[in-house]
Amino acid sequence: MTPTATYRLQLQPGFPFSAAAAAVPHIAALGVSHLHLSPVLEAVPGSTHGYDVVDHSRIREELGGEAGLRALSRTAREHGLGLVLDIVPNHMAAVPRHNRALWEVLREGPRSPFARWFDIDWEAGDGKILLPVLAGRVGDEMDKMHVEGDVLHYGEQRFPLRGTTGHLPPAELLDAQWYRLCWWRLARTELNYRRFFTVSELMGVRVEDPEVFDATHAKIVELVRDGVVDGLRVDHPDGVADPEGYLRRLDEATGGDCWIVVEKILTGDEPLPPGWPVAGTTGYDALRQIDGLFTDPAGVAELAADHQQFTGAPEELGGRWEATQRHAAYEVVTRELAAETAILVRLAGLVCAAEPRLRDHAPWALRKAVRELLVRVPVYRPYGVGDEEALAEEAAAGAKETFTVPEEAAAVDVVRDLALGRLGAGPDHEAFRTRFAQTASALRAKSVEDKAFYRYGPLLSANEVGGDPGDPAVAPEAFHAYCAGLARDRPATGTVLTTHDTKRSADVRARIAVLSECPERWADFLAQITEEAEGLPGGSAPDPQVAWTVWQTAVGFTVPDAGRLETALLKAVREAGLRTSWTEPDAAYEKAVSAFVDAGPAGQAQHSVARFVHELAPYARANVLGGTLLHLTMPGVPDVYQGSEREYLALVDPDNRRPVEFGGPPPDGLDAEKEALTTAALRLRRAAPEVFDASATYTPLTAEGPAADHCVAFCRSGEVVTAVTRLSLRLEREGGWQDTELTLPAGRWADVLSPDREFTGGRVRVSDLFTRRPVALLGREGGVR
Repeated sequence: MTPTATYRLQLQPGFPFSAAAAAVPHIAALGVSHLHLSPVLEAVPGSTHGYDVVDHSRIREELGGEAGLRALSRTAREHGLGLVLDIVPNHMAAVPRHNRALWEVLREGPRSPFARWFDIDWEAGDGKILLPVLAGRVGDEMDKMHVEGDVLHYGEQRFPLRGTTGHLPPAELLDAQWYRLCWWRLARTELNYRRFFTVSELMGVRVEDPEVFDATHAKIVELVRDGVVDGLRVDHPDGVADPEGYLRRLDEATGGDCWIVVEKILTGDEPLPPGWPVAGTTGYDALRQIDGLFTDPAGVAELAADHQQFTGAPEELGGRWEATQRHAAYEVVTRELAAETAILVRLAGLVCAAEPRLRDHAPWALRKAVRELLVRVPVYRPYGVGDEEALAEEAAAGAKETFTVPEEAAAVDVVRDLALGRLGAGPDHEAFRTRFAQTASALRAKSVEDKAFYRYGPLLSANEVGGDPGDPAVAPEAFHAYCAGLARDRPATGTVLTTHDTKRSADVRARIAVLSECPERWADFLAQITEEAEGLPGGSAPDPQVAWTVWQTAVGFTVPDAGRLETALLKAVREAGLRTSWTEPDAAYEKAVSAFVDAGPAGQAQHSVARFVHELAPYARANVLGGTLLHLTMPGVPDVYQGSEREYLALVDPDNRRPVEFGGPPPDGLDAEKEALTTAALRLRRAAPEVFDASATYTPLTAEGPAADHCVAFCRSGEVVTAVTRLSLRLEREGGWQDTELTLPAGRWADVLSPDREFTGGRVRVSDLFTRRPVALLGREGGVR
């Protein structure tokens, strides 16, 4: 069953299945068809997200166990709701004491039946798994270890001992194991198992192996076939060895009629691989399109110039997007992903050594070729569809230009052809192709999402997964073309505005996006607030890039909560890695950032921030309501994030994963408007799914007149019309709607949000359409209401 709309709940020990069941009446009343649950399999105790799975055969006891999940399913169905589960095929938590499969591998080595579960390069590790878990060098940590029976203890961590080695002296005991305990810093260069991005605590799983697939998916398949679960969200498919093969196996195992969407990040116009048997993506591509509509391209250019002047940042460290992105990629591929690069170089060397025509490529030339091609992959993972082969040629040409010795540049051709599968077949060939693709995905995520996005910040609302901060604006014509493509090719794809992974919730981004319409007002505010804050103890920013980020975040967040702001901004400066980082923290610098937040946006300067926010509130309201209505009525299956039916202000995780309190006092203001709009649109979808489903049509409606560019409208299946205001501040500045008109389809149309208002098909003044609010949702009289 394809959902009409889903509602995402973040389960955790503080919000288990029972809490979700208590929220079901409220959620059902909104009009969604399915609950969308974060991962439910057994995870590391205390985990607040569930992506650190330790046992695929059990439902997480901290959430209420399998009985609790089945009870939630029954409660949901009593209210007309089904369930969609988030599943994690790519990795498990590398925590032996909780992960039985990993425990057995550490105890028995490569002969363990569980050894095939994990992507371990035993040869690269001299027959051992490198475990980077020690706080310091092993020689300094040995006295903190002790043996009890056949278990090695190190703090709260536990490791199994091989055979009867427990009696050996400490140094010999460590050498006798199938694993090598080492200082955590060695993960960067010596790790020999595949991990999730650069997170060594999450170990890659080989779901391409049929036995591993069956073992890790039996419980999920059982829940689907028992009718407990109707749909699946697949986390990070780019990480698995063969995404298409995996998805085909999943589709077959679940009976072929389970609604499946994948967390596939598409870059630019990149298509979803056509062979994947899925309904579509989880919706970050839709997020970019919607956000882009409410971004003024002229203002973005002015903000970029102001940002560079204010911060003085070099082009490659936040001054220009393309340079910042490329520089970050070089940093990550040579540092955080050095171990992954080394494995690729070794595999390329093995292929070259085995084939006479490829011999004598120097290791350093292969290493440079791998790095230079990886940083030039323009998407998360190359799949050889669309224009990617042509892009590979372009990337190869650019990579060759970096070589000072032309003869050594021939290594680029070898690496490119290996990555594209052009050099024949064989275990090493296939291993290289797969690992290159997996590493490219990790590199893109870490260099763009977790580094460049935190360095380049003219307009922070543009810095979301799948976005392009260098060119974030989307014209109405491009939006309509995108929607028409969805209606034709992926009508049941997922769409989102806020998720557990967005760096800023949609309502925070909506406020920041207004700045693209008034860069001169932002510049004046920034100058005034900087002068005001500098007069406060601790009010001087540690550096101008932090100042810009802090004040823009405060304008979007509006909530003067020091703890939440500090947590998000400390994460931002650590991810940026310019003055401090997760692995090399600068305590004095971070203290200065915290003091600046406390003194400024969370301190006395909050009143000036509040005044500026109040000035922009009408335009933020237009963005919030406009984005909401587009999301809920455009092609695709909208996913409503917990609490976002009302105004939802959240920053990067863990802030956006806090439990939501359902119920409470009746909403007012924007809360009330947004909830009424959300409920009206979702109930329309539920009442008449055929208007929005795979058979539905999408017809752009074009406004005419001096302000036509500020109205985006479309009709779904001839029954529902959506119209929204875009760039409302600029619209006001240019004189308002004047005599701009929108042509409605023939017939009588009722305002779903204000039933006392009706319109007749034909030319309608846009100012009349938007008399009460900056959006309109119309239903054909006698049809959908």
